[in-house]
Amino acid sequence: MPNPLHDPRYVLFRALLVSERERNGLTQVDIATRLGRPQSYVSKYERGERRLDIIEFIDVANVLGVDPHELFRMLVGKIG
Repeated sequence: MPNPLHDPRYVLFRALLVSERERNGLTQVDIATRLGRPQSYVSKYERGERRLDIIEFIDVANVLGVDPHELFRMLVGKIG
């Protein structure tokens, strides 16, 4: 079994978060500031150095201005 951070499904998850951030014209600093975290926090989950738990995922989705349910549906749609 591959390292969970490098699982192709998690790679898609990370790409989706980056895509949504960029689509909304936000930087890593913007997201980090809104979350009350350092920029490195966002960088690490985007690059796959750390995982997001479900609560963190909801917080990130909200900061991105995306319904967490919709973001999850988008991911499931890509994974199949």
